[in-house]
Amino acid sequence: MGAVNSFGKNFVVTSFGESHGRMVGVVLDGVPAGHEIELEAINKEMGRRKPGQSAITTSRSEEDHVECLSGLFNGTTTGAPVTLVAWNKDVDSSVYEKFKDIPRPGHADYTATIRYGGYQDYRGSGRFSGRLTACLVMAGAFASQIFKDKLSITIGAHAREIAGIRYDGEVDVDRIRERIETNPVRCYDDTIAKEMEEAIDAARNDMDSVGGIVECIIQGLPAGLGDPYFDSVESQLANLAFSIGAVKGIEFGAGFRTARMRGSEDNDPYAVDSDGSIITTSNNAGGILGGITTGAPIVFRVAFKPTSSIGKPQKSVNLVTREPVDLEYEGRHDPCIVPRAVPVVEAAAAIVVLDLLIGAGKISRVHGQQNL
Repeated sequence: MGAVNSFGKNFVVTSFGESHGRMVGVVLDGVPAGHEIELEAINKEMGRRKPGQSAITTSRSEEDHVECLSGLFNGTTTGAPVTLVAWNKDVDSSVYEKFKDIPRPGHADYTATIRYGGYQDYRGSGRFSGRLTACLVMAGAFASQIFKDKLSITIGAHAREIAGIRYDGEVDVDRIRERIETNPVRCYDDTIAKEMEEAIDAARNDMDSVGGIVECIIQGLPAGLGDPYFDSVESQLANLAFSIGAVKGIEFGAGFRTARMRGSEDNDPYAVDSDGSIITTSNNAGGILGGITTGAPIVFRVAFKPTSSIGKPQKSVNLVTREPVDLEYEGRHDPCIVPRAVPVVEAAAAIVVLDLLIGAGKISRVHGQQNL
């Protein structure tokens, strides 16, 4: 059996920890030496993901201050594995005792019990908690510091849709961050954001939840990255996207809309840019053909299901007695996880980007040193 908690071939990310354990964290292997890393930049990204940001998020209050335990010396990568951790402090496990033998609908309680024979840490959903997305953010915020200045690569995500309310306008990836941080739902348009926020409030007041879609754009990647078939760029992005527990779908470029198009509409025509470079005049492919980057922006969208933890009474069974149970959930939860998922999707994309760049020799194993 392979390393089930690790991702990557060249930049390897291994996550560890549980929702109500002592900590959550990552070990990063294959890190190029000689790069200055600012932990404050990582903590800033963690602040975008952490709970308690606004009235529409869970009340769990975690500082999420990242510490580096290895791999940095005088603030610079040494080439050794980097270990990053965030300590769990605001933990209340008491509410989960009654769910030990009662699987919550929509959660991984039942499947985890079958898979691990009941030995799994069930507190706060353990390894299956959204808390583990903090690991992706740590790794992604670290990865982006390796490549962002070298190749002028920009990664930006936003809430494209929440509760069926959709922003259909254009998006400038260079302005995403400044635009989405003006509202709590992280939508590119403040007017649509208000409607999304009202829909989330309505669900919360009804003791329910809603889902949505996060769109991510990766701009500045050169053509020729990735490999066909099993290591396609789509495969790698989808792999990490589905490590975010609530993700139920992904599409690239025109995505499922292509099923309703003709080839003459879907194909992206080629042209020569003013500087002599080859470009496409449209981007229905989402920046990827044959599993390899085209040089156009990579565009993908990730669908998030409604938060499984809701206050409404639900039906379940007791796994020991096999009797039906009327279940009521009292824990803290987000009525919509999409706003907090935006930086998580960005981080997942950054991990894939660094792995691709190192694999293609675009980033050397020692900063400033030419590959031999």
